[in-house]
Amino acid sequence: MKKIVVFLLFLIGNVCIAAEDLSKQATAFYSDNNYQKTMDLILQIPEDKRSAQDWLLLGNILDDKGEKDNAVFMYQKAINTNHKYYKAYYNLANYYADNSQYNMAINNYKKAASLNNENPYIYYNMACTYIKLGDLKKAKTNLNKAIMYKSDVPEFHYNLAYVYKQLNKPKLAKTYLDNFNKLSQGQ
Repeated sequence: MKKIVVFLLFLIGNVCIAAEDLSKQATAFYSDNNYQKTMDLILQIPEDKRSAQDWLLLGNILDDKGEKDNAVFMYQKAINTNHKYYKAYYNLANYYADNSQYNMAINNYKKAASLNNENPYIYYNMACTYIKLGDLKKAKTNLNKAIMYKSDVPEFHYNLAYVYKQLNKPKLAKTYLDNFNKLSQGQ
């Protein structure tokens, strides 16, 4: 009986190592834009052994193929696997924003920001969503946060100039438009 338990533990350990190896290989292929190989490798991993990143990569691949509903399902699987994996909330938020489900997008951006509060793109995309909702003060706050973490992205400054113009603050709008122009010329 003891030998059987030891053997089963050995097999379980090997499955975990194999899953980790497949996951690492899949990530490498994804980085090389080889999405078919990425998907093939991840699908070899038993579902209960897939990491949040594995589910996220599947979601990204399906999203690129236009299978939006399946991509959302994969992002939700990533969240269920690791509820602290901010990238899944971020991608889910982007999906909702692209589909005019702005409140759902905001909720997911907020969750992503609570898990990774120094990612400027979370704040930028949340600001763009607030602009679409007409909440310019929250858009301004989030654009300022985005710029605080990454000040060299021209679009951050352009959108903040737009917000200040809408808030009837022409001097601030001009300042950020000038920043946009300087940053754009440097690229």
